[in-house]
Amino acid sequence: QVQLVESGGGLVQAGGSLRLSCAASASIFRNNVMGWFRQAPGKQRSLVARITSGDITGYADSVKGRFTISRNNAKNTVYLQMNSLKPEDTAVYYCNGLRLDVSSNWYAFGSWGQGTQVTVSS
Repeated sequence: QVQLVESGGGLVQAGGSLRLSCAASASIFRNNVMGWFRQAPGKQRSLVARITSGDITGYADSVKGRFTISRNNAKNTVYLQMNSLKPEDTAVYYCNGLRLDVSSNWYAFGSWGQGTQVTVSS
């Protein structure tokens, strides 16, 4: 059963914009915090943005002010609007449902989708 399907990536010049979409299964999406992660070659996957079911958002410092996460609860879909893109934003982007562990760190609890490649040229 496919739980997460990301789309919207592509090749863009520095300073450009992209909008990513993630269609999630109801079991992951409903009433849960959703997040966008990214993984660059040779690096660990990291959380860049999150959003609660009540639209409270949080961002990594590296994307704050440039990326905007949003969700459509009727469509079980989460979005990531990426503006002022930089070459260091190049990565595969993934979405997932989030939960807090005992140390108050966010972790992904769903099966990972295939991700969507974002490449920013200088």
